[in-house]
Amino acid sequence: MIHFSAKSHVHRLVTVLSFVGEYPAHSLYLLGKERVMKELVHRLTTAQTFRNDETGEEHTCRLLTITGKGREKSIRFYKAGLAILEWVHPDAYGYYMRSFWNHRFPGDKAHRERHHRVAEAAVLCMKAGLEVRPYVLPQLQNQGLYQVVPENPVFYLAKDIKRVGEAEMNKTMFTRMAGAVFSPGGCYAVYNTRASAMKWSGMGEFKALHSLMEIGRMNAGVPEVDSAILFGESGDVALKTLFASEESKRLEFRFDGIYRHIYFIAMNEPGVRQLKLLMLPDWKRNMQEALFDEESLAFDKGIFEYDAFVDGVYVFSHLDSDLARLIRFKEAVTGGDKRYEVVCYPHQLGFLREYLDDRVGYKTIGMELLEAALGKEGW
Repeated sequence: MIHFSAKSHVHRLVTVLSFVGEYPAHSLYLLGKERVMKELVHRLTTAQTFRNDETGEEHTCRLLTITGKGREKSIRFYKAGLAILEWVHPDAYGYYMRSFWNHRFPGDKAHRERHHRVAEAAVLCMKAGLEVRPYVLPQLQNQGLYQVVPENPVFYLAKDIKRVGEAEMNKTMFTRMAGAVFSPGGCYAVYNTRASAMKWSGMGEFKALHSLMEIGRMNAGVPEVDSAILFGESGDVALKTLFASEESKRLEFRFDGIYRHIYFIAMNEPGVRQLKLLMLPDWKRNMQEALFDEESLAFDKGIFEYDAFVDGVYVFSHLDSDLARLIRFKEAVTGGDKRYEVVCYPHQLGFLREYLDDRVGYKTIGMELLEAALGKEGW
């Protein structure tokens, strides 16, 4: 018998599938210990008896099925297991059936790839403490200026953003956006490039950004959206994305031509911790004040991107993993005759040295020290 309780692995997996439809087997490590999750999924592909520990109700069924091979292997509900969605939330079953063609999935690679990208982004947001369940979140609207979005950090799926009127659907149909995050720090478009360099769809992304700005204005009082979160499997993906951007001859196909800030978040535990920091109110100012004395801060008034001027050195912080800002910093220091230094986490050092070479100095700081300085030690 498998116990279905709020903190169980099976509850977490069923909850995620209830709004993403299918999940990549390759990324089970994001949901828990990989070996444990693989064993659980294998077990759930055969008939099991489940017990709802809250109600005492029992249900016997095969819960999951697996399709595809290699990195395309996908985990979905078996039809007989859909009844368990009622145990997750009263509206979970209805949302799932409306969103996934009454449990009839297209067999093409493009749909599966998109579902996987959205699923990974949603799980990372969930691990960072954001509310991601669409049937729990208030529905977005375009009828007036209302405070619809909750004050706590939340993640809205792209498919639910597209449903806010036909005009918005047309504007975003060509984008690769996985969703949007609303937090006290602002609104962020969310992308997931997985293991590849991010490739933008040009004007489609501008249209998506315009649509998101309208939704943010009408549902959260957000005056402007100029930032995005980019998930990727590792720092190597960030490096490939930066070099690919430099090769582009047209600014509209470069991410820094679309968003002023692109925060790269690796799909691992340090990445989740970095995402948590981005969700804090006034996180950027508080981070700068934790690192530097107030009299040395640049306050965004310099002629190029840097955070502080300390003992004759222009210091740039990459603790926020802002790739767009890093591009502007590199352009400014290339051929410059001043002294420069980059502050980063230890796991960022190799990536930064490969991108910036030896034209700057480097100083590392442990993430736990920054978390402690911001009052978030051990979270």
